[in-house]
Amino acid sequence: MLDADAVLKDVWLRGEVVNVSRSPAGHHYFALKDQDAQLRCVLFRGSAFNSPIMPANGLALVAHGVVRLYERQGSCELVADLLFPEGVGVAQMQGERLYRQLESEGLFEPSRKRPLPRLPRRIGIVSSERGAVIHDLLSVLERRFPLAEVIFLPTPVQGPGAAAAIAHAVGRLGRWRRDGGGIDVMVIARGGGSDEDLAAFNDERLVRAIFASAVPVVSAVGHETNLTLSDLVADLRAPTPSAAAELLAPDVAALRNDVRALQRRAEHALKQQFNQRRRALQDIQRRLRALSPAATLSRGYAIVESDGRVLHDARSVEPGASLRIQLHRGRLAGTVDSIDAES
Repeated sequence: MLDADAVLKDVWLRGEVVNVSRSPAGHHYFALKDQDAQLRCVLFRGSAFNSPIMPANGLALVAHGVVRLYERQGSCELVADLLFPEGVGVAQMQGERLYRQLESEGLFEPSRKRPLPRLPRRIGIVSSERGAVIHDLLSVLERRFPLAEVIFLPTPVQGPGAAAAIAHAVGRLGRWRRDGGGIDVMVIARGGGSDEDLAAFNDERLVRAIFASAVPVVSAVGHETNLTLSDLVADLRAPTPSAAAELLAPDVAALRNDVRALQRRAEHALKQQFNQRRRALQDIQRRLRALSPAATLSRGYAIVESDGRVLHDARSVEPGASLRIQLHRGRLAGTVDSIDAES
């Protein structure tokens, strides 16, 4: 019954530390007491590395852990995973515990964060439909990259139910499809506020929804001084919603300049290649002209034909045969008077 009790798996205890001892393996054993009772506790070595403080006799603290029954000894014990000094608020302690739990699961690991698409076709936005945030986002996107399509899913960003609504919106946008495609990137945004105003963005449901998103997520929650668990799990954190829009969308004017620069480079490269090919062709033409029969004739040689055959050997004709002689300029006709075949 004790092992099945959900309450005993998530226990917070406040009291004074007594009977502290430390084993050679690095485990801390102690008890927490108040004016009426006390409970034995243990902080194992693995949890001690993450705990904000260590137990010491006389120290007033708050411990979080799980109650376990040890049947052989017939005793109950708190297996603590975090210790906090007395005076720390409950919300802060719960937030610290959740942070350490999510961190141990790898949700904040930098290596899993994905790069943003360079030219997003569709940008999803989760934010309130009221206030300046959505106006600022849309204005910057329209100015910088009007080619992108914006899919806006309005949600409450504070108050009861906000965390569940935002988490649901993140899941819906990730599954959204039209014409065979979905969004390329998503931004979650709201303006600044107190810790209480931003409580939804420290909610475990939303953090896990961002972690499970099929597309990169940009968190633009509050101002630069605000930091939430949603910021830590997102693929990229923007200091403000306007900065998020700047990071999401390339500047179309800069893209035009890049295209013009590439065009100039391409034209220059083609002109280099054209000139090289032209010079190579001219060199081939010069060599062909040097090897052509016309070039040979220009140096005083002639081509002699008889009966349509080019003569190579004086013995291949008889005296009286008709000759046709091609010179560099013009032709001659004649007959064979004598034959000297010795050379």
